[in-house]
Amino acid sequence: MIDQAPAIVIFEPRHELGRGLAYDTTDPAHRINVPAARMSLLPDHPEDFLEWIARNDAVADDPEAYRPDGNLFPRRRVFGAYIASALAPFIESGAVRHRRALVTEVGRDGALWRIADSQGGQLFADFLVIATSHPSPSTPGVLRALEGHHRFVPDSTCARALETIRLDDRLLIVGNGLTAADIVASLARTGHRGQITSISRRGLRSRGHAPCPQDPFGEFEAVPAHSATALLRSVRQAINEARAVGLTWHAVIDQIRDHGHTIWQNLPISERRRIVRHVRPYWDVHRFRIAPQVEDVLEHAIAEGRMEVLAASVGRVHREGEVIHVELRQRHGPQLQRSYDAVVVTTGPAHGGILESQTWLSCLRDQSHLQLDPTGLGIACSERSEAIGADGAPDPSLLISGPLARGTFGELMGLPQIAEHAVFVAMELAAKLQAMRDPAQPKLG
Repeated sequence: MIDQAPAIVIFEPRHELGRGLAYDTTDPAHRINVPAARMSLLPDHPEDFLEWIARNDAVADDPEAYRPDGNLFPRRRVFGAYIASALAPFIESGAVRHRRALVTEVGRDGALWRIADSQGGQLFADFLVIATSHPSPSTPGVLRALEGHHRFVPDSTCARALETIRLDDRLLIVGNGLTAADIVASLARTGHRGQITSISRRGLRSRGHAPCPQDPFGEFEAVPAHSATALLRSVRQAINEARAVGLTWHAVIDQIRDHGHTIWQNLPISERRRIVRHVRPYWDVHRFRIAPQVEDVLEHAIAEGRMEVLAASVGRVHREGEVIHVELRQRHGPQLQRSYDAVVVTTGPAHGGILESQTWLSCLRDQSHLQLDPTGLGIACSERSEAIGADGAPDPSLLISGPLARGTFGELMGLPQIAEHAVFVAMELAAKLQAMRDPAQPKLG
């Protein structure tokens, strides 16, 4: 079957567009980790999500969504419904076509891109935008010995992945980020009472939000840093200055996020790599904060002694029947010998393996259309978000949108920055289409 493509075709096997992995969840313990006031799809209309919630009475059944400071942290599925409703008119009008299928093959056919999908469809496009977001986590090599164990969960984002964990199971979580926090909250909701050990190499876990709303603080654009060391120095200075006027570190991190593109642009590749290698774990736990409701669950579990957070890595692993024996190598302390009934991997997306995560991406790499960004954060692209091929040249017809472009654009993980980047890519495409219609215009790319 060959389709005559409309203006925009989006390949997404889920029933609705826009939910993706994060917002397709039905677990009531999963909440957005940013106040709803900062979660608009429209950068020039920041109140859009809040207004949609009010119009649809979307949190009527969720009194815990409201916090004492006035912020609103609804369940993630509510935000998914908001995105789906925003896109619905475009689908109904035919301006956007939702193709409920997986892409299986992409290749060049003359000047066009040929896209084949899992439903047997095939279409041709002038422009291709890769917006696949995050790849699945990769299983640490030492844990591959557990493959096939009923209660080994290498990817907790899979539907019903945690259902094998029993109420009294002793649980090891490998990773301490947002996903680990979600797992603890989900298990607490279903009554899990077993001991939980959550580990990461540095023992860091996601921080909570500021005790009260505050504006971003600090100046990082006027005198840009050109090295990781200079950047860290200016961040520490800004935090001290913020503390002197009654603000917390949150305000400084928020300003760095807002200035992220400019900060990143002024750093050479070697310094970006240093930040990714040495600073990123600290950035992640301060930048990606957990929802207050989830933070309450974690603090309660730790206070009760049901959960411990360790700076450790997994050494040796062996099975004895269904019991999993693990050697934990502490960063600052003796090795520990522990036994668990279940192990869950939450080490985060394997961005360095994005081009191996799907066959069609591997093919585009093998055909020299794509390459990994030198920072290892995603796919190499230009400042116009055009994919950079093996020859080092950007391809005007192949664009990268969203987190996979952050090796070039810097901070592209939070919804506000992703929305702004999506608008940027849309404007680039609009200009390219206009140039195609008007040959007299200068060519792009």
